Amino acid sequence: MIYADNAATTRMSEAAIRTLVSVAKENYGNPSSLYSFGQRAKEILEDARSAVAEVLGAQPREILFTGGGSEGDNQVIRSAAELGRRKGKKHIVSSAFEHHAVLHALERLKKEQGFEVTLVDVHEDGLVRPEEVAAAIREDTCLVTIMTANNEIGTIQPIREIGEICRSRGVLFHTDAVQAVGHLPLHTPDLPVDFLTASAHKFHGPKGVGFVFVRKGVQILPLIDGGAQERNKRAGTENVAGIAAMATALREAADHLEERGAQTAKMRDKLIRGLREIPHGALNGDETRRLPGNVNFCFEGIEGESLLLLLDDRGIAASSGSACTSGSLDPSHVLLAIGRVHDVAHGSLRLSIDETLTDDEADTIIQSVKEVVAYLRGFSPVWRDLESGKIPHIL
Repeated sequence: MIYADNAATTRMSEAAIRTLVSVAKENYGNPSSLYSFGQRAKEILEDARSAVAEVLGAQPREILFTGGGSEGDNQVIRSAAELGRRKGKKHIVSSAFEHHAVLHALERLKKEQGFEVTLVDVHEDGLVRPEEVAAAIREDTCLVTIMTANNEIGTIQPIREIGEICRSRGVLFHTDAVQAVGHLPLHTPDLPVDFLTASAHKFHGPKGVGFVFVRKGVQILPLIDGGAQERNKRAGTENVAGIAAMATALREAADHLEERGAQTAKMRDKLIRGLREIPHGALNGDETRRLPGNVNFCFEGIEGESLLLLLDDRGIAASSGSACTSGSLDPSHVLLAIGRVHDVAHGSLRLSIDETLTDDEADTIIQSVKEVVAYLRGFSPVWRDLESGKIPHIL
């Protein structure tokens, strides 16, 4: 199998697996227990916190462990909203192509608590404009939340510029960095962000574990009530083995960030060049301001679901968008946000690779996509109408 869906999840690294198994077998105590066996688990937990903090240039107390990116996004957004409500501020600024963990949390605040949400436009290049974020901020804005890199088209957003605007206006700033942590250099002392969320399974760690960076001096409220774990900010016995494995995976990713990124980007660019040879197709998002491993195309005259199933028959695992909405028949909200029409957005393909993809595998992907697209177009009535001129080509 050629695995090209790393944006959905990555394989665990061997080092992370060894850590997970070792801690689960030998240090399974509850870190809240007072006896020595539990306190050894506590030491492992805090060592992992320090390791994660070190990679980000943060302080250990600025790292809050969670069950993953969606939980972290929800905790930050609901917390900032409640703090804002107490001050009479019930307006939030975000973008139209955020992950659904953000968009659905915002929608709930609108319906249940009467918050106002402004979603700034995303342009055809897949980028948010800082000046448009600045124009959207009001006196009653309590939070701006803009992702670091998009999970579908991979475009890297101007987080530093947006964060500086937020600081100058006294507004909290959150970035969903789930797709970026472990793949881009992120150093919190240099980033004007108040909250940053991450998920381990996006950088070769285990599923079901993540973290939130909460800048010192910024308040965050618990999402889960119960015990006093995580300094009373996240109740529930910590997943010590998963957290330790996450720290191992993140340290490993940081140590090899430059060379892995360069190799991945080399294969990404090869895929882009090859897929551009398919007529009436288009790359989605800016070609250079994108994650090293992201390739996202639309092809006229086909359905993305059929393309994925036929690629799967050939041993290639890919996707048409976010794994969180893979069961939906609706076109990607991300592609609609950048201006793709419904018919074109339905024919999308996302390839998300890592540094292990070989030249031969890239060649296989390119050739397979070419052949499958041609096959699907061969019996598509829409394609016949496009080719005959009955309806105009868009791409």
